[in-house]
Amino acid sequence: MSLNPLNAISPVDGRYRSKTASLASFFSEEALIKYRVRIEVEYFIALCQIPLPQLQEFDSSKFETLRDIYKNFDAKDAEEIKEIEKTTNHDVKAVEYFIKSAFDKMGISQFKEFIHFGLTSQDINNTAVPLSIKEAMNEVYVPQYQEVLKKLQTMADEWADIPMLARTHGQPASPTRLGKEVEVFVQRLKEQFNLLNDIPSAAKFGGATGNYNAHQVAYPEIDWKEFGQNFVHDLGLYHSFPTTQIEHYDHMAALFDTLKRINTIILDLDRDFWTYVSMDYFKQRIKEGEVGSSAMPHKVNPIDFENSEGNLGIANALFEHLSAKLPVSRLQRDLTDSTVLRNVGVPFAHTILAFQSTLKGLNKLLLNKEKFEQDLENNWAVVAEAIQTILRREGYPNPYEALKGLTRTNDKINQQSIANFIDTLEVSDAIKNELKAITPSNYTGI
Repeated sequence: MSLNPLNAISPVDGRYRSKTASLASFFSEEALIKYRVRIEVEYFIALCQIPLPQLQEFDSSKFETLRDIYKNFDAKDAEEIKEIEKTTNHDVKAVEYFIKSAFDKMGISQFKEFIHFGLTSQDINNTAVPLSIKEAMNEVYVPQYQEVLKKLQTMADEWADIPMLARTHGQPASPTRLGKEVEVFVQRLKEQFNLLNDIPSAAKFGGATGNYNAHQVAYPEIDWKEFGQNFVHDLGLYHSFPTTQIEHYDHMAALFDTLKRINTIILDLDRDFWTYVSMDYFKQRIKEGEVGSSAMPHKVNPIDFENSEGNLGIANALFEHLSAKLPVSRLQRDLTDSTVLRNVGVPFAHTILAFQSTLKGLNKLLLNKEKFEQDLENNWAVVAEAIQTILRREGYPNPYEALKGLTRTNDKINQQSIANFIDTLEVSDAIKNELKAITPSNYTGI
């Protein structure tokens, strides 16, 4: 059975394939194989540039032809490597044999034993995977994140002066402004995103147990630590040293933890806007032909925020497992990291789906300004804080208790009842006028 959106087990490769396809170039099996080929080829070129004595005669003009092996890599090449793997039962060894075959076709067979010289498979995997993550972050994640951030910043600016009744513990509280509440999310996201830039994309490169044993015994005169560091840096990665056979994954865990926090902020935003829609603060744009409910024709459900929340939950569960599991390995290595790393693209896919859904939900919002005004008008009790604070300033006796007596009743509190209360206060007319000028709509702070 050939894979298609209707028979795929995961919705990432099924229902949502069109929305996550951009990640296939970084996290699919074919992509992983291509990254491995890339590392092997670049490693051989780096050995030529030392140069090793046996590689001094290699024609450097052929370097770009070698790079074409991975630059022109396609599905047919990946299938060829998978066919080789059926015999080797080892994925990285199959890559090595594929490149050796390419060397044979290029007439440079005498150099092919240096393709994987001194390496273990994890030198390839623990360089290929961090590189794929870094490039996926730059080419897919960051543009999607920036779209969401740009939309939120636009909303914060557009609604900067819209007064809004705040709610703490679900109850009416000191008024705020809608734009400011959106700005809270903008700043939270920016601060966490800045932390991403401080996390190195770390790679391990150092032989079977991280000590360059094979390299050192063959060519003791070469500074292999410096070589490995330069090689990894030239790929745009940070060189972890010392290590065991595998990368210790601490930096990768930090990346996943930060991505998880960004997702948590988006999830928090999703729930707030879902609630604002339920409070009628926003209407939603209606798309011709869409059905909100199979039974209730009038409904326009905030499904985009709900979809986002669900995908963020799945993404964070997987990021949590990756960040907790990857840094733990028995002695110098076990295979559990390899198993879970094959799933690293899945939380990215659910994150991208969530970002797209959040953005779609935000773009549907239509401000219902009348509802904001109505809520403020119905909650004049919230100006009690302002009145009692000014009374404190004036040295008025027991101001909190006086306002408590006024507001903590079941009687209707409105502009008139507040004004009547102010008239009973033993303060100057100037202070009374100052107090009467305070309304729920203008008591919004800075």
